[in-house]
Amino acid sequence: MRIAYICADPGVPVFGTKGCSIHVQEIVRALSRLGHEVTLFARRRGGEAPADLADIHCVDLAKPDAAAGSARELQLVQLDADIVPLLETHGPFDMLYERYALWSSAAVKWAQRNVVPSVLEVNAPLVEEQATHRELVHRELADMLSSETFHAANRIVAVSTGVARWLIREAVESAKIDVLANGVDAARFAPEYHPQNGAPVIGFVGTLKPWHGLDILVDAAAQLKAQDLPFRLLLVGDGPEGAAVEHALADRGLTDRTELTGAVAPAEIPALIARMDVAVAPYPDLADFYFSPLKVMEYMAAGRAVVASRIGDIDGLIRHGETGLLCAAGDRDALAQALGELIRSSHSRSRLGSAARHHALNELGWDSVARRILERSGESVAC
Repeated sequence: MRIAYICADPGVPVFGTKGCSIHVQEIVRALSRLGHEVTLFARRRGGEAPADLADIHCVDLAKPDAAAGSARELQLVQLDADIVPLLETHGPFDMLYERYALWSSAAVKWAQRNVVPSVLEVNAPLVEEQATHRELVHRELADMLSSETFHAANRIVAVSTGVARWLIREAVESAKIDVLANGVDAARFAPEYHPQNGAPVIGFVGTLKPWHGLDILVDAAAQLKAQDLPFRLLLVGDGPEGAAVEHALADRGLTDRTELTGAVAPAEIPALIARMDVAVAPYPDLADFYFSPLKVMEYMAAGRAVVASRIGDIDGLIRHGETGLLCAAGDRDALAQALGELIRSSHSRSRLGSAARHHALNELGWDSVARRILERSGESVAC
C-alpha cells in the first residue's frame, strides 16, 4: 500500500531530536516494516535522515518567511493549499496519514474528495497550547480549520484519553476516535547496565519545558542530599527552562553531582538511559493532562526502574509496585521518598526494571501501534 504521511507543522523537525520527531520517525519505520511504501511530506526536516530512513521518499513543503504573529499564521494557511498539487504529483496513494498541525487542512480534505482513506493523528490540543504558551492571533480561524480537519478525516487517532476528551469537547463524534498510545522500539533499548563509579544515577530525558516538572525533581534531589543519600543526576535534553534548571541546581548545591547533556540525537538516547539506575517522569499536577510520554516507554524498554507522576494515562501504563513506582503529581516529598527507596535497594531497582522491560517487549511495540492504526483505518485498507 502507498501511504502519504503529512507533517505540515514547522515546529516538528521530522529528522530532529525532539520527542515529536522521534514519533514521526518511529511511525514511518513501523509502516515500512509492515511492508508499506511511505512518502513523507514535511514542512521541516531538521537534519539528515537517519541511515535506516535514508531511502524514504521525502517531499519538502514550503516554509513560511514570517517569523511570528499574524503574518506567519496567514502565510501558513496560504502555503497549506500548495500540498494538493504535490499529492497529485507524487501519488496515487492508497491512504493518507497526517499528524495534526495548526493551519493544515488541505491534505485531509483532498483525501475526502478523492475517496482516499485518511487517518489524523492528534497528539495535543494545539489551538489551546498555542493560545496558552505561545501566541495565537487568529484564534477563530484556527478553530475553524481544526474543526474542518477533524470532520474531514475518516478516523482520528488520539494518543491519550486526555486528547480524546478534548476532541469530544470539540464536537468530534466519539465513534470516530481511536485512543492509541505511543509505542517504543524495544530493540533499540537493550537492558544493558553501564554502572558509573559510586552513587546510583537518577536520570531524566526530555525537552526542558515547564510542564515536565524539572523543578519538582530538583527539589526532591535536594531532599535526598539533605538525607545524605548517595546519588547523581543525569539530565538529558535542552529547552526554554534550561537556564532556570541550572540556577535551581546551583541554589541547592547540586551542580557538582549533576550532568546536563543538552540536546542529543535520538541515536544517543539508549546509551544515556543505560547509564541510569532510576529514570524519572516528574510531571506537575496539570489539569487535562494529555501526554503519552515517549520517555516513560523508553525507560521501561531499557529495563530501568521508573518513578513517574500518577497522572493521565501514565496511571495504567505503569503498575505501581510492579513495573515502576507512581507518586502524586507535583508531590516533591513523595518523589523524594520513592527515589530514596530505590537508592537504598538495588534489588528493587532490578525487580521493577525487569518487569518494565517485559511489559514493553510484549505490549508497547511501534509495529503493534501501526498495525492497530491500519486495522482501524477502514475496511478498504489492508494490513
